[in-house]
Amino acid sequence: MAKMKLPFGTISIPPRSRELVLEALDAKRVSCGRFVREFEGRFAKIVGTKHCVAVATGTDADALALAVLHDYGAKPGDEVIIPSLSFVATANAVLHARFTPIFVDIERHSLNINVSKIEAAITEKTRAIMPVHLMGKPADMDPIMEIAAKYNLTVVEDAAEAHGAVYKGRNIGSIGHLGAFSLYVAHIISTIEGGAITTNSQEHAEILTSLRSHGRACSCLSCVLSSTQSYCPKRFDSQTGEDIRFTFPRVGYSCKMNELEAAVGLGNMDLYEEIVNTRHDNLMYVLSRFDTFSPYLASIKEDPWERIGPHALPIIINEQASFSRTQYTAYLEERGIETRTLFASMPTQCPGYEYLGHKLGDFPVAEYMGRFGLHIGIHQELGLAHMQYFLDVTEEFLTKYQK
Repeated sequence: MAKMKLPFGTISIPPRSRELVLEALDAKRVSCGRFVREFEGRFAKIVGTKHCVAVATGTDADALALAVLHDYGAKPGDEVIIPSLSFVATANAVLHARFTPIFVDIERHSLNINVSKIEAAITEKTRAIMPVHLMGKPADMDPIMEIAAKYNLTVVEDAAEAHGAVYKGRNIGSIGHLGAFSLYVAHIISTIEGGAITTNSQEHAEILTSLRSHGRACSCLSCVLSSTQSYCPKRFDSQTGEDIRFTFPRVGYSCKMNELEAAVGLGNMDLYEEIVNTRHDNLMYVLSRFDTFSPYLASIKEDPWERIGPHALPIIINEQASFSRTQYTAYLEERGIETRTLFASMPTQCPGYEYLGHKLGDFPVAEYMGRFGLHIGIHQELGLAHMQYFLDVTEEFLTKYQK
């Protein structure tokens, strides 16, 4: 067969993004301003929430969404329940928000948190559950929300990879109390780097606006000063003359999105439906044919009650296979198909988390994925011919290597 190139990811930078970038540069207004505000409004509309607060990275989105809890009595060292399998940013963000990550193993068929194990992980220090919609496959949100209501916990959806995902008629990122998205290069809506937090709570949105700017007292959802450069009547206290921009009622961060990133994101959103539909078509083309590789390889499935956010194609090498992940990925890479490993069990396969005291075997499903999982791209610059090429290469590999 003729060799094709399947790079893992891409970013769309349409002409409008370029025009807006130049407009911001010409105006010399490149920090968080009116383009960021426009991006926030449009992103909230796509997700179906009342508010969106844009930040510098997806990790910041997770961390700030959790840091909101400090305004409601949470203390440093309190606990947040997360799945053991995710990109390490999920656990890092818990620590950045001054909490302790409590890990729960995943389900093999969905790659998401095993809901039946959540209650056993809850203690008197638990403040939140942060499910991850890994590879855009929605976590089982109804029972998660029921558990959260039962124990008075906050739910933060880590929707980093779940742009366009739908669970039982509701958009991912609008079901929990807050949703956290990554806007990194390879994602459906990208701002190059960047993140976004969605919520229906105005109070949460105001706290987030403060948190992303050092925790300062300024928390207006639309900042007159940064978007129009005009005088703000709220800026100075009428009694003391104190500048509210230098008053800090909470410990904050420095992670605002800038105008150039927002400009790229606005152009991406013009193409949102086209991008998400192309990627979904690519994903479903492969998934509808993937059973051909059973029992040696497996992937996720799109259930009737959901729409997967088409981030990438996960692949699991099953126990029945006589080949290694190294052999398979090398075969794909040599034929132009770029691969990524399917993350790892954060508490037991990421050395940075050894200090928590977990040992191999504590999270067997996540650990299996860390050893035998991978994923490839399905992005908008690929088409069904590329997907068929991947299927053909995999079939050729199995013919040669599977005994």
